[in-house]
Amino acid sequence: MALKKKMIQKVPWFSAVIIGAAGFSTGFFFANKTETENKEPDEPAPDGEPAEENKEEETVWSCSMCPQVRSPEPGLCPICGMDLIPLSSADGTSDLPSEHVVLSDRAKILARIRTALVRQQDEPGVDVRLLGRIEPNESTYRSVTAWTGGRIDRLHVNATGQRIKKGQVIATLYSPEMFSAHQDLILAKKQLSALRAGTASSRSAADAALAAIQDRLRLLGVPNEDIARMAEAKSAWQQIPIRTPFSGTVLERIATEGAYVQTGAILYRVADLSSVWVQLDAYESDLPRLNVGQQVTLEVEGMATQGFKGKVGFIDPTLDPLRRTASVRVVIRNRKGKLRPGMFVQATVHGSAEKTVTKRPLLIPASAPIFTGRRSIVYVEVPDADAPTYEARVVRLGPLSQGFYPVIAGLRSQERVVEHGAFVLDADLQIRGGTSMMMSPDDKQIADWDDVVVMTPQERRAFRPLMAAYLKLQTALAKDNFEGAKRHARQLGQITRSTTIRRPNVATLRFREMSQMIRQHSEQLWRSESIGVARVDFENISANIEKLLQTFGNPMAFPVRQAYCPMAFNDQGASWIQKSDVIANAYYGAEMLLCGEIRETIAPNAYLKAPKRQAEAEATVQAKVAKGHHH
Repeated sequence: MALKKKMIQKVPWFSAVIIGAAGFSTGFFFANKTETENKEPDEPAPDGEPAEENKEEETVWSCSMCPQVRSPEPGLCPICGMDLIPLSSADGTSDLPSEHVVLSDRAKILARIRTALVRQQDEPGVDVRLLGRIEPNESTYRSVTAWTGGRIDRLHVNATGQRIKKGQVIATLYSPEMFSAHQDLILAKKQLSALRAGTASSRSAADAALAAIQDRLRLLGVPNEDIARMAEAKSAWQQIPIRTPFSGTVLERIATEGAYVQTGAILYRVADLSSVWVQLDAYESDLPRLNVGQQVTLEVEGMATQGFKGKVGFIDPTLDPLRRTASVRVVIRNRKGKLRPGMFVQATVHGSAEKTVTKRPLLIPASAPIFTGRRSIVYVEVPDADAPTYEARVVRLGPLSQGFYPVIAGLRSQERVVEHGAFVLDADLQIRGGTSMMMSPDDKQIADWDDVVVMTPQERRAFRPLMAAYLKLQTALAKDNFEGAKRHARQLGQITRSTTIRRPNVATLRFREMSQMIRQHSEQLWRSESIGVARVDFENISANIEKLLQTFGNPMAFPVRQAYCPMAFNDQGASWIQKSDVIANAYYGAEMLLCGEIRETIAPNAYLKAPKRQAEAEATVQAKVAKGHHH
């Protein structure tokens, strides 16, 4: 008993939910069975043949926590120590796919299953709520410096926060250099006056000396107005006024009275607060929904009735290593000075900056997915089934926003997902030994959509010329146009060589591998001497085009189809991508133009499912069952 308690304590946190759901699932499972038993019996079997109902059912015992355990007799679970519960092998579901759950109408009501339509987003983007603070506009930062060295005798601006205007005297300096230059100016002015009655050459020399001293003062930074006043002075000034060449608000006072400063020393730092920056903190999950140019509405405490608007001007390409946030900058006009640096604000970033959206994302309710680490599983209602049937499907989701998850891959528009009762269905699937949440691949194992690179529609358009050239090549081979196929193959190779993407290194390396193979086989097809050889190279090109659709998605504005011909290459089978929904066999042309089937339709911006993923997932499940694996 102590061992049993100890093992139960090690069960993961979500196991309690599964236990409850499993118990409920067992209840409506037997409700399913009872409903079947209450139906009218079939016609009796012919004489001498035993009735099907009289056959003794073989009882199988399993564990509600470890459904992979199967035993012909009751006892304790060898994994978790819980009592085994009886199951019937004649429950009528042994021929179902491992990811399907079938309920009776009564069981569906007991489980309170509720579904929701997979819908497209109503708006081009979703609002994002962020917090931030107001800071000075760094582009307006200025430094007021001393244009001559000397001693600060008086500061006319003594505190930070004071507003100053261009040309305002902000300090008075005693400068030996300026005192000497002023004396020279007064002397040159007197000499010019004394030589007015002299010769022309002497007057010209006096004028040149006066002009040279004035130029010297200008180079020292003295404005023309002060030079004119200095020229009229009877004696050299002991103090020189320092004027600011900028208007703004003093952010920092560096100078102090009595201090000696050198030429170019910074006295004040100022900024123009007629426009300010709002620095918003965006978490990693918010960044995919933010773009430069998005409209932003700001709410400032104490000014709720006054709306402030701006646009996202910059998104920091790096994250703060401690807070794990990136700075989002918004520029706001502040002519009346109501917004002050240091204020906290609440911001709403509206939708997307894109004016045209080729394909809006699909959305599902936040209650629909079941998460197993980084995996997401949803239950999809199977249409046109004889009884309520639901399929467990691995999907790839984006960040949660306003109660909905955007679907990156794994679902189609107009499908219905279970938004209430998914855990009950998952528990029932576990009891039946299907590929439920508990039996899904671990985070370190390969699963559906792991290779997907999430891209915006604008980023994905870089592949559009490449895909268009491939579709022309496919059409030419289907029409047995050998020369046209060679021409389009050469074009495909050239376009592939010039196609570049700006993505993380992993995505760039993946595309580099695909593009290298496409270029190589396009060149071989272009140089081929027969259409049969060309079709061999086309098969290799198609394989890499499919990898591109699996990794980066469909870049075209229309859906494309994955077609398959089982007879290609001596019954080995081969697939290709085409635009038409009617088979156009590129491997046989007119000989068997309609031979094949459409395996999958890839909508714009959707991803092609890797064909090996399902086989690998099933192999993983079987390995877990064989080894007694459990979460």
